[in-house]
Amino acid sequence: MRDAPVSPIADLLATYRPRTADEAADVERTRTLLDTGDPWSRDLPLHVTGSALVVHPPTGRVLLRWHARQGAWLQVGGHGDPGEHHPLDVALREGREETNLDDLVCWPDGSLRQVVVVRVNASPTEPAHEHADLRFVLATGSPETARPENPTAQLRWLTVPEALDLVTETNLRDFVTRVGELLDQN
Repeated sequence: MRDAPVSPIADLLATYRPRTADEAADVERTRTLLDTGDPWSRDLPLHVTGSALVVHPPTGRVLLRWHARQGAWLQVGGHGDPGEHHPLDVALREGREETNLDDLVCWPDGSLRQVVVVRVNASPTEPAHEHADLRFVLATGSPETARPENPTAQLRWLTVPEALDLVTETNLRDFVTRVGELLDQN
């Protein structure tokens, strides 16, 4: 078990305000998950992940990543490594790894922007399971330096309307819309 894996998540959820009834249910499922001891454990059928949508605020563009296993355009992010306890740290590390952007920062602040439980398809190495995904927004000042982590994980810079046309999952469409609202405000 990790040292203190629950506290940062509990702190984030204590101040987070869900925007929909579905999101409120996902927040409650995530809170319940905190009672397991290590909510990051990939051995659990539902475990915590941290992700983010990367933005370039001056142009209002967002970055999507092709996820071959899911067969969809998604945000960056994933599982915590041993010793990682804060979902934002996970989102930052994963974002850097998946985009090669070394200047990623929280934007406009480090606030949790969405909580969603998502189903993950089975693979040859693991059964189908669910992620309690805690989502943030990250920004880069040099979008032209983005490079995919591997050849099958294409990256695309898109306007918010273009991203909404490309994403298929309802929860991600909602997240892109929320990020679009943030871009409009800043």
